[in-house]
Amino acid sequence: MKISLIFNPFSYKLHEENLRIVQRYFGLFPPLSLTWVAAIAEKAGHEVEIIDARTLRLTPQQVIASLKQSKPDIVGCMMTTYMFRETLKWIQYIKETLPKVKVMVGGYNLRVYPKESVMPEEIDFGCYNSAYYTVPGLLAALENNTSFDDVPGLIFKRNGSVIQTDYGEDPDFDNYPNPARHLLPNELYAEFPTERKNFTVMVTSKGCPRGCLFCEAGQTRYNPRSVKRVVDEIQECYDIHGIREIDIFDYEFLINRRRVLEICKEIQRRKIDILWACRARIDSVDDELLREMAAAGCGRIYYGIESGDQEMLDRLNKGITLEQIRESIWLTRKHGIRSLGFFLIGSPGETYQTINKTLKFANSLKLDYVQFSKTTAKPLTQLWRDLVRDTSYDYWREYILGNTEEKVLPRPWTEFSNDEIDELARRAYIKYHSRPGFLLRHSLQVRSWSEFKRKFLAYLEMVFNQEKISTADPSFKCYGEDKGKLKWYKKASKWSAPF
Repeated sequence: MKISLIFNPFSYKLHEENLRIVQRYFGLFPPLSLTWVAAIAEKAGHEVEIIDARTLRLTPQQVIASLKQSKPDIVGCMMTTYMFRETLKWIQYIKETLPKVKVMVGGYNLRVYPKESVMPEEIDFGCYNSAYYTVPGLLAALENNTSFDDVPGLIFKRNGSVIQTDYGEDPDFDNYPNPARHLLPNELYAEFPTERKNFTVMVTSKGCPRGCLFCEAGQTRYNPRSVKRVVDEIQECYDIHGIREIDIFDYEFLINRRRVLEICKEIQRRKIDILWACRARIDSVDDELLREMAAAGCGRIYYGIESGDQEMLDRLNKGITLEQIRESIWLTRKHGIRSLGFFLIGSPGETYQTINKTLKFANSLKLDYVQFSKTTAKPLTQLWRDLVRDTSYDYWREYILGNTEEKVLPRPWTEFSNDEIDELARRAYIKYHSRPGFLLRHSLQVRSWSEFKRKFLAYLEMVFNQEKISTADPSFKCYGEDKGKLKWYKKASKWSAPF
């Protein structure tokens, strides 16, 4: 059978945790989930194409023209909760133009709301878990005109009812084929700190055994790929796709210290000249591990720091201390690895004082990059569960069902309004990146004109795109601008924020 997998463009959403400007410059990433679906389908003997309409900036009309040429039997799309409605509009347009083509969907949203996701009449099939068993089973059933009841992990409609089949046990992640990157425009991908081309992303493990309040990763069993499979994929990226930089998107790449050491040693043994980044917990690194990572080409580590206030860290169930953070960032810098710190604004119990502590703490760490996000009750997180329980209302479910307009979720766990959190996060970015020492150091580290232009334009837009904060709270006032910096005062506490 012929399968066309489409990755549609999407716009910024009011309920996102990142600022609009951050989302715009964060990067263009390959649709890795679709490349796994493609690889699984190819392994089963089917013909597959991926149309990355977002990266290629294709219109719906251009995608339809391509589909008319390739004549697929089935079209597949990835449905996230945030982008559900936009993807559905693309599916509806495809069905209007090509009514005979079957449509299957998969992705994160089907884990949260499996049956709701396939209720639109334009969607024929849903894959609510891994594609490993479902996609080959569905394609075989379509090809042989057999029952869908025996396809594991499938959702479909029959006689007005939504049917969901059992999935069984998750497959060993090591058995997955490597993503089908040969179907992608690998030369076009990049993220904000990218230094080399071509660039791609990897996932070497599923899930995370930790239980942070704001993260959904703990809902998935930790399932890593073996050292050999990981390095073989890196080798394939380097030799076949011309990739020279990889961002490892695991929730926590370093959770298994021995595995990471072996991966690093194998990269060195094979002499693969690859620059790579990863995400890690503060308490996962040590001197020996960082030394081996640096020798194997690790150039950046993205740390989940979240706050500079110990009480806030405890409320978020981080299980780390401020002293551990200082020590780990110092060790990272010692081994020549750049560090990015993820911080949250608007967490449970957040106040001006805790934000002030976070900014001062971030400055003291001498991080190479920072990201200030707005604490949001994302689907499957404990924050989301608590919000649904306390309000008896599930915004995300109503959103994908089309029963509510797109809006910012409430944050009843903090005294700040949503507008205030948005502005405080933006001001935190400006304050951190406007320090003369930081600007000089980063200018000297830039390795290409494209890298400089990307970072400089993002900085300018962040500084000059100054949307005024809401003044609905009469105790929260803005006193004009002074050389691009705003001074904010909270009368009740007589405290002045440091930006």
